[in-house]
Amino acid sequence: MKLGARILKTGIAIILSLFLAELFQLPSPVFAGIAAIFALQPTIYRSYLSVLEQIQGNIIGAVIAVLFVLLFGHEILIIGLAAIVVITINLKLKLDNTIGLSLVTMVAIMVTPGDTFTEFAILRFSTVILGIFSAFIVNLVFIPPKYEKKLYVKISNLTEEITKWIRLNIRHASEHHLLKNDIRTMQEGLTKIDTLFSLYKEERNYFKKKNHSKPRKLVIYRQMNAANKKALETLTKMHRFENDLAEMPEDFQHLIQQQLDIITHYHEHAVLKFIGKVRPEVVFEEGDITLSRKELFTLFLEQQHLISDDGQVELAHTMHIVSAMMDYNEQVERLNCLISSFQKFHKEDSSLTLDEAVDEQ
Repeated sequence: MKLGARILKTGIAIILSLFLAELFQLPSPVFAGIAAIFALQPTIYRSYLSVLEQIQGNIIGAVIAVLFVLLFGHEILIIGLAAIVVITINLKLKLDNTIGLSLVTMVAIMVTPGDTFTEFAILRFSTVILGIFSAFIVNLVFIPPKYEKKLYVKISNLTEEITKWIRLNIRHASEHHLLKNDIRTMQEGLTKIDTLFSLYKEERNYFKKKNHSKPRKLVIYRQMNAANKKALETLTKMHRFENDLAEMPEDFQHLIQQQLDIITHYHEHAVLKFIGKVRPEVVFEEGDITLSRKELFTLFLEQQHLISDDGQVELAHTMHIVSAMMDYNEQVERLNCLISSFQKFHKEDSSLTLDEAVDEQ
């Protein structure tokens, strides 16, 4: 099993929080370790936001704990009522993510009996805050996330998977039930890519000079994902209306197959060109023989005169496939245009962080 950066950072954050708690001789250093676990986030930016939210949440937990103990005492029932108040205040202030740690702080303070209650309350609160800052330091310094590499690899692998199935399906070589299961898996893959894209968009690097190419890369990655979504939509329509397409004239089926082969190869060409596996000056030759959207639509309309009235339902269903193909082709053309422009005007930035992605391909 491969250990991810998040797993390692969690361990390091716990170690650091416990070490600092013992170094400052804070009682119950375990609370610092618990706080570090709650506060660790996948990106530096989210970690910064988490620090602000967790501090607010823990102030709420600590203040409520002190007030309830001073006014009502340490009884179990009082602790439960205080928990309800803490949760309510956090929800009202839209600090949902801090509820868990706020309750930990509240309970840690309220279960401390004796005359030294106020002193222990301050120390317990400080211990929790120390754990939060330990997690932030670890996120900032250790094993910076490389979401661009992960994002490209996920997109590239999904592109390969979708285009493979498109070529198999148009030749009626795919198993219906296997493809159905894989379509569901690929839809889940698109959702994961959306999450990775959000993480990459939030990713900050505070130790290097500002990367001016990142906004342009964001546009390209967004378009890569858009092209994959249209590719999967085309595959889904082909899978759904496979029998209807099979009833169309053979010449038309062959032309649809030819056009899909061209579009999928064009798609793969563009994705590989982005990481430098295809030289920018190389032109995708098959793109010159791809039918325009108008030509493809006109050809589809001509099928009305070639099939009987009984085949009008199949023709209408085939229209879904043709429409999806046209949208897919448009997205791939836009993707190729964006990549060509990026490599032409920002060649020095085109492979800043993709060397490792190239190695994995």
